Amino acid sequence: MATNIYIPNKKARFENEIIEIFKAGIVLTGTEIKSVRQGKVSFTDSFCFFQNGELFIKNLHISEYSHGNIFNHDPVRLRKLLLTKRELRKLNNKVKEKGLTIVPLSIYINERGFAKADIALARGKKLYDKREALRDKHFKRHDE
Repeated sequence: MATNIYIPNKKARFENEIIEIFKAGIVLTGTEIKSVRQGKVSFTDSFCFFQNGELFIKNLHISEYSHGNIFNHDPVRLRKLLLTKRELRKLNNKVKEKGLTIVPLSIYINERGFAKADIALARGKKLYDKREALRDKHFKRHDE
């Protein structure tokens, strides 16, 4: 079983200032976990939101499994995230503050074979913050 699957959301760290990171389980169907193990995940415009006290991830695109038949999954369906009650309550209270959101940072398979997601409480960066991050990255690359 491939356990070295790690799929990062590079855009999330560039566009957001990360405040706090949480590890969450993801509720997936059989063909979804097989596609994740093949690395067929896209984070384009994905975000997390609360619905009836539960946390869901929206717009996470997990491609259909190549050997799936009529039982294949919908690629962009809502997927429930599993966190403790205390973490859910904390996140829900923080998201109600102005300007804070929850973004997925990465999806990976842990040592027990379960799909997990790193999600972050984040605040969107302004354009000048992004320019500064690019400048720092450029200088760091040329200093080495």
